Parts: sequence; C-alpha cells; structure tokens
Amino acid sequence: MRPSLQYEKTNVKNNPKGNNKVKIVTANSSHSHYATIICETIADSAKVRGTGIAKRSPEYIVSKIESGNAVIALEGEKFAGFCYIETWSNKTYVVHSGLIVHPDFRNLGLAKKIKKKIFDHSKKIYKDAKIFGITTGLPVMKINYELGYKPVTFSELTTDEAFWDGCKACRNYDILTRNERKMCLCTGMLHDPKAEADKKVFNSKVSARLKKIKESLFLKKTKKKS
Repeated sequence: MRPSLQYEKTNVKNNPKGNNKVKIVTANSSHSHYATIICETIADSAKVRGTGIAKRSPEYIVSKIESGNAVIALEGEKFAGFCYIETWSNKTYVVHSGLIVHPDFRNLGLAKKIKKKIFDHSKKIYKDAKIFGITTGLPVMKINYELGYKPVTFSELTTDEAFWDGCKACRNYDILTRNERKMCLCTGMLHDPKAEADKKVFNSKVSARLKKIKESLFLKKTKKKS
C-alpha cells in the first residue's frame, strides 16, 4: 500500500521520546514507494513557509533512493523524514537537498539527526568533496555550523550553472541576479574536508541580526525598483 499524508493519529507529539522508534537509514530500492509522499511533504512544507522551491518529481526522488544517494527516516512503515545528495562540478561539491520531516514527527530534533546522517554518508562516498548549502533558515544554519560548515561568499561555492538554475523557482531570484550571483537573502555555508574544523559556538543572535540587515537592504531596493 502506498504511504499517504493522511496518517492515523499517533502519540508522537505527546511523547518526547517517541522519536526513539524512528530509524534513519541509507535509502535503497525497497524505499522507492515512498517517493510520492516525499514529494508531497516537501511541496506542502514550501506552501506553509511561503517560499519558492524547486519541484521534485517522484521519478527523480526514486533515482536518488536507488543510487544510494539518500537517507530516509521511518517509524516502522511510517514515513518520518528524508534527505538526498546532489553533486556538482564533477563531484567536487556536494549539496544536501530535500531535507524534510513529516508534520507528525516535527519538533523532536529529527531534522538534525537526518542532517547528521546524510552528512556522514556524504563524507564516506564523496571523501574529497566540499559540502555546501545556501539557506535563510537559522535552525538549518545552526545545524550546519555544528557539523563544521562555515559561512562563505557565493564565490566559494560551485560555479555549475545547473545548480544556480535551481534558484529560479525562489521568489528572491531577482535579488540573486541583480547582485550578479554574489549575494542574496540566503547565506552560503561550506564544509571543506581539508580545512581545520572551527570549534566556535554558533551565535544565533548575530546570525539573526545579519539576516535582518540583508532583508532590509535588499527588500528596500526591490520596493524602490517597483
């Protein structure tokens, strides 16, 4: 039976230890039938946040699952979360995409566990690749920082045009192009396996302040242009 977003009510949210039953594993062909619910959950989450997002087809998700470039979180047979790997610039750069947690399993720290699992998996199969991401979300920035990512300029990320084409679905794409792809509301973060890990503590207040400055700067320019 194909998994559906219409789950029966569970006691996961009422039981902080409920996520102990969730297992995060490297996805394989036996998990391909979860592709539809994965796409639906990603799309629904984007609608709630009001953000633009690149559309994923079930066929594309299946390709990631069957190639061993994804991890999936399950509670028994119930879908709980997912994330997959994309490679760029001849596999010298790696990105973790489609990170999602099903609504029934949120606020339990599962996103961080999925991120750690896909991070470790990436380092095993793409040992010399630089791992990067761009995000506006402070929780994701915090997780990345704890894994050893550092904030960087976009010039330090992949120059692969196919990657940046994925930003076209974002409502802030005009900001990116207006700044000649040098900066946007997103913050670029990079983990270089050859660099020494930075042990500094992530400062969420400083990051939030920088995010507000970016928004104020770019959104004002957008209004003036309008």
